[in-house]
Amino acid sequence: MMIKLQNTASKARNGGRQLPYDNYQEIEAINDYIDSIGRQYPNIATVVNAANSFEGRPIKYVKISSTNFEDESKPVIFIDGGIHAREWISPPTVTWAIHKLVEDLTERDLLDKFDWILLPVVNPDGYKFTFTNTRFWRKTRSTDQAGLSGICPGVDGNRNYDFFWNSVGTSNSACSDIYAGSRAFSEVETRVVRDILHEHLHRMALYITMHSFGSMILYPWGHDGSLSHNGLGLHTVGVAMANAINQNSLPHFPRYVVGNSALVLNYRASGAAEDYAHFIGVPLSYTFELPGLSSTMLGFNLNPRYIQQVCNETWEGIVVGVRRAGDLFENKRL
Repeated sequence: MMIKLQNTASKARNGGRQLPYDNYQEIEAINDYIDSIGRQYPNIATVVNAANSFEGRPIKYVKISSTNFEDESKPVIFIDGGIHAREWISPPTVTWAIHKLVEDLTERDLLDKFDWILLPVVNPDGYKFTFTNTRFWRKTRSTDQAGLSGICPGVDGNRNYDFFWNSVGTSNSACSDIYAGSRAFSEVETRVVRDILHEHLHRMALYITMHSFGSMILYPWGHDGSLSHNGLGLHTVGVAMANAINQNSLPHFPRYVVGNSALVLNYRASGAAEDYAHFIGVPLSYTFELPGLSSTMLGFNLNPRYIQQVCNETWEGIVVGVRRAGDLFENKRL
């Protein structure tokens, strides 16, 4: 059953100052929230309109820093969400991170010692389409690809990165949900993420891309199931994050599984963001598969009453990962 959307009264009640977490928000509400954060907290929050999507929607992210991103000794944390349009629980975990760093900062070291880049919805066109048309739409909405893209629009953003692009776990058919695109980085949405990664690569300590569903923390390499040179570090930090989430989870939520993405998922996939970020030099790079409480497609329709819970527990995992990443970054600099 289609999840009941947030009503106008709820929007008015919150006045754009704090995003509600009692229901899933459309892209306009999320963008309004991002803009309001930039207006109300200009000393620590900078809103960046990185680009317009294929259909012309702004792809917005927030840079959060107590030093205006000018302190080169601070590690950068980058978290994105919403590359797969139907995964509605993903964007609120990123907006919740904004909330915890700006509106409800309770752990000052997270702002003093780290710079943050938070991009709640990488794929605004697809996300909008899941509210107005096809609930389980996954891809972008571009129509400038080869072949049947006019009939079957869109590219799987998490198969579009330039690392073993289109070599395994992808499709050449524009009508497939795992269509890799006509070329690597064919999508403006993935180019935005790529450019953020490269701009801050010299001090980027942790990258997390939020997905659903499955209660997993996954790390490279997803294209062949092998481990990177930093495999032990990736696993150790992943387990620490999972433990923090599990300790704050509800009893009937599944415990998080941690491991190599190809091995845990039992399928190989190339061109993923997590692999690309690690390939270019981000030491800790993860995919979070957030809870779905179902083994069917209904897992994408996580009951809205659990949004706040998932955001809370996920944030606890992020905090642990960020601090571990900070320690590793400091040791690297010594």
